[in-house]
Amino acid sequence: MPHRRFDRAARLLGDAGVQRLASSTVTVFGIGGVGSFAAEALVRSGVGRVILVDYDRICVTNVNRQLHAMKGTLGKSKVAVMAERLRLINPDATIEARHEFYSAETSARLLVPEPDVVIDAIDNVAAKMHLIATCVRERLRLVSAMGAAARLDPTAVRVADLSETRVDPFARELRRNLRRKHDMDCTKPVGVWAVYSEELPTPPHALAYDDGAFECVCPGGTNGMNDCDHKNRVEGSVAFVPSVFGLTAASVAIKLMLGMPLPLPRTPGVDAPRPRRSSRQLPTPARSS
Repeated sequence: MPHRRFDRAARLLGDAGVQRLASSTVTVFGIGGVGSFAAEALVRSGVGRVILVDYDRICVTNVNRQLHAMKGTLGKSKVAVMAERLRLINPDATIEARHEFYSAETSARLLVPEPDVVIDAIDNVAAKMHLIATCVRERLRLVSAMGAAARLDPTAVRVADLSETRVDPFARELRRNLRRKHDMDCTKPVGVWAVYSEELPTPPHALAYDDGAFECVCPGGTNGMNDCDHKNRVEGSVAFVPSVFGLTAASVAIKLMLGMPLPLPRTPGVDAPRPRRSSRQLPTPARSS
């Protein structure tokens, strides 16, 4: 019998559905604007074991879109703060915080125990590609978030096999590099559920305090693995798009665990929808060197 904290979920999913989720494990890689919302949605839905993986610490620039970023948490480990928050939501859940960077060297260890579903909210492209290729090879169910930044329309978020995303330039480039670097043929379904947007990305503004060049203000910004002070372009992002990516990723993960229907593959030959643009087109700023 489910705990009363999951009364509303049980009335939608049934006793058996809630019990299934309570015995399930999901590993979330990347606990930022997408991953923090995905992880919280999983725990609020009754998933019994959630493993959080992220090497980063909370930065002041995370406050506008990440659940764990607020006064008193800046500089702390993202996974540690998020784990504490999730344990308050469901004290009966097992929440594991792994303050590590996903890579080829750490992959095998970080995928133990084998999760029922993996959620990929990684923003480092090399790490993201390795995780996707590993999950496909090992036949692990994977939900992967594409480009959530530089967008303003949460209603443009979609779900499809990675081979069938439309409009998103990040997803297109990711497929090309997966073929080149991991010998993955993404011209046909690969079994990876991609969460993506059919809104064209909007270029970022240059801000007054940039003073001609972006300056990283994040703790650990020079960690040697995902250095933010080496970026020559920083995309804008708002709370109401990455959060929808994360909530959508959690919904796909839950449907996979419960054997519920997911979006059908697109029909070959059907025209792609017209790309959406934000209502306010912003000028392309000068890039810093």
